[in-house]
Amino acid sequence: MNVSKPFHSAFKLQRKSFYSVNELIVFSKSISEDIHAFLIDWFNDNLYVEVKTSGSTTGAPKLIQLQKAHMINSAKATGSFFNLNSGTKALLCMSANYIAGKMMLVRALTLGWSLDVIAPVSNPINGIDTVYDFCAMVPLQMHNSLNEMHKVKQLIVGGGVVSKELEHKIQSIPTSIFATYGMTETITHIAVKKLNNFTEATEKREIQSFYKLLPNISINLDQRGCLVINAPKLSYEKVVTNDLVEIISEDEFKWLGRFDTIINSGGIKLIPEQIELKISELLANRFFVAGIPDAILGEKLVLFVEGEKQENLLGQISQLKTISKFEIPKNVFFLQKFIETPTQKINRIKTIKLISSTC
Repeated sequence: MNVSKPFHSAFKLQRKSFYSVNELIVFSKSISEDIHAFLIDWFNDNLYVEVKTSGSTTGAPKLIQLQKAHMINSAKATGSFFNLNSGTKALLCMSANYIAGKMMLVRALTLGWSLDVIAPVSNPINGIDTVYDFCAMVPLQMHNSLNEMHKVKQLIVGGGVVSKELEHKIQSIPTSIFATYGMTETITHIAVKKLNNFTEATEKREIQSFYKLLPNISINLDQRGCLVINAPKLSYEKVVTNDLVEIISEDEFKWLGRFDTIINSGGIKLIPEQIELKISELLANRFFVAGIPDAILGEKLVLFVEGEKQENLLGQISQLKTISKFEIPKNVFFLQKFIETPTQKINRIKTIKLISSTC
C-alpha cells in the first residue's frame, strides 16, 4: 500500500504493537488464515481489494473491487460517528472472509485501535474479562451474549433483522446498541438506528426504526420506491438497491422491505418484512413469510417456521391487533432446520424448495 504510514502508530493486534508491515503479516498467520490473506492484499501495491458481495440488497452475488482509499474513508466515518479514537479497545468476532470482518481490521489499522480477535462463534464474549469500547455482531451472537453484554460499551448489529422479542430484551442493557444498514458495495454501514437506551422524549419516534445517515452521504428514491445511495467518499457510482424505504428527512429513512420479495396475492401487494415484524411478537424461533404459487390468488402468503410444530399458530396470528386480514398466512410449514447461506443467513429460495418438493 503506497502510503508513508501504512498503519496507525497506536494500532495493536492481540495487545501486540508492530514496527513493520512484514512483522504484522507474519504474526497474523498465527491468528487466522483469512486475516493473514486480507492483510497481504491490504498492504500490496494495488489501490483496491477484491471482495465478493452477498447479493442481498443489489442483486446477484459478484466479485467487486473496493478502493482502499474508500475503505479508509469508511473507517474514519465510523470512528467519527461513534467517537472512537486511537486507543479504542475493539473486538473482532466475525469472519475476516467477509466485508464486516475486513472493515473491523481496516478501522483498527486506520484509527489506531487495540483489536482483539477471537473465533466467530455464536457466544463470542462468554468467559472474556476485558471490557471493549466497540464490537460488531450478528443478531444470533447478540442474543447469546445478553448476560455478558456489559463487557461491550458500543455494539453494532448487522447481517440480519433484530426481532421485536430481542429488541425488548436489550432495553435494560447499558450497552449502546445500534442496528446497521449497508452492504459490500457501500463498504458496510452507511446508516445506523438506535435499538435501546431510549429516553421518554425519543422513545416513540426512535422505535419507528428510523436509520440515520453517516456523514457525507445522501439518498433518494428510484421509480420503484427503492433506495439510491450517493456516497462519493465510498463509491465512484451511486448504489441502486432493491430496498423499499420511506425517506423521513435528508439524513433519515425508514426501511420497509425488499422490492424483489413483494408478494402479489389476488391483486394485494404484501411486503414480507413488514408482516414478519408483526409476527415476531409471537415467535422466538427463526421464521419467514413468502409467496408460493396459487391457482386462484396467483401467489398465496405462507409462513415457514424453524423448529417443532406449534399448535394454533395461525389462530394466534389472526388475533394480533396490528395485522390485517390480508397479512394472515394461508398455511404454516414447520422445518427442523432452514437452509443457510455461507454467512448463516436464511436461504429463503432453497428453503422454500424443500417444501415445494414434498407438496
